[in-house]
Amino acid sequence: MDEPDRTLDAVGPRLKHLRLRRDITLTDLAAETGISASTLSRLEAGLRRPTLEQLLPLARVHGVTLDELVGAPPTGDPRINLRSITCSDGSVILPLTRRPGGIQAYKYVLPASADDREPDLRTHEGYDWVYVLDGTLRLVLGEHNLVLTPGEAAEFDTRTPHWFGATSSGPVEFLSLIGKQGERAHVRAAPKLD
Repeated sequence: MDEPDRTLDAVGPRLKHLRLRRDITLTDLAAETGISASTLSRLEAGLRRPTLEQLLPLARVHGVTLDELVGAPPTGDPRINLRSITCSDGSVILPLTRRPGGIQAYKYVLPASADDREPDLRTHEGYDWVYVLDGTLRLVLGEHNLVLTPGEAAEFDTRTPHWFGATSSGPVEFLSLIGKQGERAHVRAAPKLD
């Protein structure tokens, strides 16, 4: 078996992992991609090898590159290839910055969760700014239990006990900017024109 064969044979488990991480059914994925649920099932089980025409919509819908989808080896390309971190609870963290010091940016994708889930509050040095991209974010901040929807943001001192989670309505995607203690994101608004 040569390298391309091994690469294509490994796609099935990746496809299944990505679908389960997003907490969607084969039927839902079929509706999003235009690929039949039976074909998707065979692809995930490794009973069928994917074509480029199938990989492109799958990568787009799952929000990954083709290289990530097929597990391609790194190339000599000098651009930084940011790799996501998958946690044991199914959440995914994508570091968006790599420079030491200053504000660090992350994209989080958290799977759907029970609305009455008991939060595990944490504290640490720093300042956090979050912005919800998609879904509903539950933010427990000290004694406050907040629900943020797409387009809403929150900022807080991370020495305040806090916890993030999704709701039962589905997964949530949000951006997080974390800076040093006392460092805050600056928002500038355009002046009002009379």
